[in-house]
Amino acid sequence: MTASTHWLATGAAQSVLERGGNAFDAAVAAGFVLHIVEPHLNGAGGDMVALVAPASRRPEVVVGQGPAPAGASADHFAGQGLDHVPGAGALAAAVPGAVEAWLWMLEEHGSWEVADVLAYALHYAETGHEAGRQLCGVISTMASHFRDHWPTSADLWLRDGAAPEPGQVVTNHAYARTLRRLLEHAVGQTREHRVAAVGEAWRTGFVAEEVSSFVRTPHRHSSGTDHAGVIGAEDFARFSITTEEPVALPFRGRTVLKSSFWGQGPVLLQTLAILDHLDDDQVDPSTATGAHCVIEALKLAMADRDAYYGDGHDPAVLAQLLSPQYAAERARLIGDTASLELRPGTVEGLVPYRPPFELAAESSTVVGAGEPTVRPTGETRGDTCHVDVVDRWGNMVSATPSGGWLQSSPAVPSLGFALGTRLQMTWLDPSSPSALRPGTRPRTTLSPTMLLDRDGVATAALGTPGGDQQDQWQLLYLLRVLVGGYSPQEAIDAPMFHTTSITGSFWPRTWAPGGVVVEDRIGEDVIEGLRARGHVVTVSGGWSLGRLSTVTREPGTGRLGAAANSRGAQGYAAGR
Repeated sequence: MTASTHWLATGAAQSVLERGGNAFDAAVAAGFVLHIVEPHLNGAGGDMVALVAPASRRPEVVVGQGPAPAGASADHFAGQGLDHVPGAGALAAAVPGAVEAWLWMLEEHGSWEVADVLAYALHYAETGHEAGRQLCGVISTMASHFRDHWPTSADLWLRDGAAPEPGQVVTNHAYARTLRRLLEHAVGQTREHRVAAVGEAWRTGFVAEEVSSFVRTPHRHSSGTDHAGVIGAEDFARFSITTEEPVALPFRGRTVLKSSFWGQGPVLLQTLAILDHLDDDQVDPSTATGAHCVIEALKLAMADRDAYYGDGHDPAVLAQLLSPQYAAERARLIGDTASLELRPGTVEGLVPYRPPFELAAESSTVVGAGEPTVRPTGETRGDTCHVDVVDRWGNMVSATPSGGWLQSSPAVPSLGFALGTRLQMTWLDPSSPSALRPGTRPRTTLSPTMLLDRDGVATAALGTPGGDQQDQWQLLYLLRVLVGGYSPQEAIDAPMFHTTSITGSFWPRTWAPGGVVVEDRIGEDVIEGLRARGHVVTVSGGWSLGRLSTVTREPGTGRLGAAANSRGAQGYAAGR
């Protein structure tokens, strides 16, 4: 079974499974296809976080989030006249981690040759694919910026000076040449050696050198000023993929797995721990009472994220944040009305960081900046990507690739992709737990999820695009499935909502006190019930929020399932 945010990625992964490949081969094939078919949502210059569960082995987190380059210091930014990390431009680039993470997964857990896995992406890059409406819309929005400031992006993405039309066949021959040049290094005595050689060529060869050379030319950033990037070939060479044990929380007969708090994954676990202290009717997202309690719990967990989460911090802090005692204390803060404050909890020995922010306003939007996700008004600008795979042997993957989208920074012309801007999620204030420091990872929003049964066997892989909304939308899914008894597809299709009463992770770091965005299908009684409790409700279109997908494996029977999002008419699930 396969489910992803684009039907061509799902088709590629399912083709691999049908031809005898395993879940890891299939996921990697889909991942590289996503670089081609959703370049406005992810790219080779971006990042990827995955949860992998080889059959009969313990799951692990694949950390494809690269760190800040050696030259990316707060002092350097201050010397450039900046008081924040820009939301667009190569100065905000972390070391790309997506390609190496996919190749690591293939080397360690796959069974196919790297050339066979990349054949799908090469086909779409060279032969072409029909451009979707959303892709064309993003390129159209960026067209004048490309022409005026990023000519290499204009050359790559514009056709006769204009954005492609929906349905027009588009190619990316530059990226195809990059993949073929990498494949020239696929030599060695074993399959694993050949995959590793391609990864080594990425880290220490022409890709790193050409990126390093290109970013030295100053170019326009979201600050409205021109700057050179600081990432160098040596930053590529120093980075390597690591894995770690997932953070786990038992909830309603399942164990929920997430990455640690160098990302936002524990937000979902914290919120579940808080809600576990409430009655079932208080956690039903389809009622005004349930929606209110869910929103308030999310705001409490998100406040802790900003106060305490960051790379390299004491794991004992996370243990306290997830403890039943702490969760009970937080649950008691949920009152009858909406909180309009940021309320981080108290952790022994630490002073909670209170981040600066701007009050949310549409006027703060700058072309190309931030993440292509959902605006506070509910208007969809795009998203990230996601792919889930389970195979006949029980191997399972949940992967969320993002960053390096075409609107993030100028395209490197010889390579056919742009760098990501994940450093915009760091602060230049050294007292922040997610302060910008060379060699440390920015606190990513990429947040895949996996569920285990009582015997520790993986039963579901799921995830969604959406930046700060990723764990919010996944929370609603889990409550509906694990508490409400919904089927996976019913839970994905059910009306979604999220709070904007949090400090945004992406530039310009906005906060909307009491803000909630809901799909109108949730019903007038819920909408008015939330407003009566003091929430500032923005009503969005009936099928506008949430991009979830999932694959499942029933305990005992081993029966497989998959479900995908219909919003945007791109997500697709397939299997047999």
